[in-house]
Amino acid sequence: MDAERFATLVQEAAGIDEGHAARAIAATLATLAERLDPGEARDLADEVPPELAAWLATNTPAARFGVDEFIRRVAEREGVDAATAERDARAVFTALGYAVSPGELADAAAQLPNEFAALLPRGPWVDRPTADEFAARIARRTGLDGERAMRAAGAVVETLAERISGGEVEDLEARLPLELRPALEQGRAASGDHARSMPLQRFLSRVAEREGVPPAEALVHARAVLATLREAVGEEEFLDVISELPADYKRILVPAGARSR
Repeated sequence: MDAERFATLVQEAAGIDEGHAARAIAATLATLAERLDPGEARDLADEVPPELAAWLATNTPAARFGVDEFIRRVAEREGVDAATAERDARAVFTALGYAVSPGELADAAAQLPNEFAALLPRGPWVDRPTADEFAARIARRTGLDGERAMRAAGAVVETLAERISGGEVEDLEARLPLELRPALEQGRAASGDHARSMPLQRFLSRVAEREGVPPAEALVHARAVLATLREAVGEEEFLDVISELPADYKRILVPAGARSR
């Protein structure tokens, strides 16, 4: 996408003229650069039209402000009121949704609190469950408390990230709670970004080791986490994940209604 098309998308989304769109883009991207870690801001700059990349240039650590402060800064830069700044920022994020890859947008969204969801274009980076919601679903299936449920989730998804391709791990990162991202990244790093062959018993042993439970408990917890993962990521993405698993994984770990592809 070129800069002209990006600006047109902002104009259409916000109902504003060309000059106003240019100010909105500059204000929103400059403020976003302040909110992101420098490395992530540079990654995002690499995917936007070159003419806009300079607004994302930063060498300073991320400022951890919330959405109200984000809108206040956009408004100050644009010279408009808060309601107008919120509308304009939402339009710029909409254009970003078309201009950059889903994985990159998910990476940027992962650094923003949930309250930014109102500004972001609809997608898995907005609709993902919170850690509390994810843990509660596992707890209902296993009887674990919330803390132990998240420990089980971390152990299972880290091991799963070793077993599937790096591209599938990225897709899960965009859809699962942000708190599970470190476990997914650790598993992905352990496999060198490639699906690692692993017998089912070895998979369960690794889950048990990471969680600190006997293998029989690890099996119960793996089933519960995968069932919860299926609800969180949707049927299509879940089928993409399990298509990379051998038949015995599907037979032992996956609910019968989700095995075919």
